[in-house]
Amino acid sequence: MLNRLKAPKGAVKKRTRVGRGEGSGLGKTSGKGHKGQKARTGGSTKLGYEGGQTPLHRRLPKRGFTNKFKKIYDIVNIERLSDFNKGDVVDRDALVGKGIVKNIKDGIKILGDGAIKVSLTVKANKFTAAARKKIEAAGGRAEVV
Repeated sequence: MLNRLKAPKGAVKKRTRVGRGEGSGLGKTSGKGHKGQKARTGGSTKLGYEGGQTPLHRRLPKRGFTNKFKKIYDIVNIERLSDFNKGDVVDRDALVGKGIVKNIKDGIKILGDGAIKVSLTVKANKFTAAARKKIEAAGGRAEVV
């Protein structure tokens, strides 16, 4: 009965037609008030414009420096590697497959937070000294890619 389908009560509302007489509630100035920049056609200011006053983003001091060549490593604590089985090779693909790392930017760095009891071959871009020591103490290998 597709020919009898009807929207529920209150679902369909007429759009407001401005400037159609005083009786409409939005007649005469169409809800824009009297005169001024915002009442005119195309009358709106850019974001951050303060009426000619020096904008806030220019008044505040500029500090620091951003190195555009900086490498951003995804960090993985050593305790997260306990999810792997003995003798596994833990590399970029294995970490993404397990969901430990989401989107790799410039590489992976293994940190030494936590403990590891499984011997693994871990392949990463960087290791902290503590991480390397713990991996080798568990009988594994830490290889820099």
